[in-house]
Amino acid sequence: MHYQPARQLIDYGCAIALASDYNPGSSPSGNMNFVVALSCIQMKMLPEEAINAATVNGAYAMELQNELGSITIGKKANLIFTKPIPSLAYLPYSFGSNLIDKVMINGQFI
Repeated sequence: MHYQPARQLIDYGCAIALASDYNPGSSPSGNMNFVVALSCIQMKMLPEEAINAATVNGAYAMELQNELGSITIGKKANLIFTKPIPSLAYLPYSFGSNLIDKVMINGQFI
């Protein structure tokens, strides 16, 4: 399958949502780090665009934008805290590394 023309769609003002399509048949991976990296490499998205597409735009796509997808008062505090990184652009660049330091689900560290 060909990759979607995300760069052109963004340039025309469209919103993009990213997901893993995790299923045991054709896509046995739920690795969103890889999805974000692949969108930058193959679909020419900027790291900030890819992270936005995987978070807030994904929440909108699932009609959960009032509950999830961004750090906003009233939304669930589901957060991933990384180890120190030089920039957001480092996240897709280092998709094979475990950069997670802490995880918060519903406002509680797990």
